[in-house]
Amino acid sequence: MGRMRTWIAGVTAATLLVVGGLLAAGCGGASGDGSASSAKPQIVVTYPVLGAVVKGAVGNRADVQVLMPNGADPHEWRPSARDVAALSNADLIVENGLGLEGGLRTAIAQARDAGVPVFTATDHVNVRTVRAGEGADPTAADQQAGAKDPHIWTDPTQMRAVVAALPAAVKASTGVDISATARAEAQRLQSLDAQVAAVLNTVPPAARGIVTGHESLGYLARRYGYRLVGAIMPSLSSQGQVSASHLAALNTAMRTAGVRVVFAEIGTPKQVSEAVATETGATLVELGTHALPADGSYATFMMDLARQIASALSNTGGK
Repeated sequence: MGRMRTWIAGVTAATLLVVGGLLAAGCGGASGDGSASSAKPQIVVTYPVLGAVVKGAVGNRADVQVLMPNGADPHEWRPSARDVAALSNADLIVENGLGLEGGLRTAIAQARDAGVPVFTATDHVNVRTVRAGEGADPTAADQQAGAKDPHIWTDPTQMRAVVAALPAAVKASTGVDISATARAEAQRLQSLDAQVAAVLNTVPPAARGIVTGHESLGYLARRYGYRLVGAIMPSLSSQGQVSASHLAALNTAMRTAGVRVVFAEIGTPKQVSEAVATETGATLVELGTHALPADGSYATFMMDLARQIASALSNTGGK
């Protein structure tokens, strides 16, 4: 509005009255030019899957901006100057936490120091920790027993816990009450959990061993009775290092568990995943664990994920 006021100062009084009338009409309605939404609180969410759930909880009570492009690797993505400005100008920042947004750590800390409230989703969930013998590489810090897993979005009940905690943070930071829309979103997530379970329960228990690109499906495995057999990248992020000894151990673990599917995902080196599949005789399946589908829906994301997993594992059978 600063540039608009400067321009108005130079026009005649009659023109000023016309312009003023137009501005009043434009700001008073829900036009499609963004003027109505500009007065709403600004909530900035770090990554798309979390953003989809936040949008469902907030409804039209605030503007929700998602920083990371859909399909970007949250472990590696770095913000632009515009992204940093969006964080600093936000009324509320919603982050995942537990190190997921490594490239945003400094920018979020700076915004917090400047007084921007930050809501950390993983502060409000039942955080999964790596259990003894479960880590793909127990010598790595984030795979040792007790390491905290940031991939909460593969369990709708954890996202429901996030939605339950969000209204208080939005109210405190913006004065806006989203309790009604958040309750509706929580109900949708409860129904989604049952739908996902119905799909994943079609897989025989003996066939529920999972090998992924990196350790990204721990929450799904815990919720729906699946087993983490191993990962190509021995890490809770996609930035782990692959070694010949690790791949040999993974090969052995897959053969012992009778796993015949490798789920590759964002950040998994294609040549490595293809080599693992070839050496073990497994089927290689690309899994969208970090990207929303075309409709931008979290429900579609989870149902697609469940169907892909169930179809791949059911078609190859168990040990």
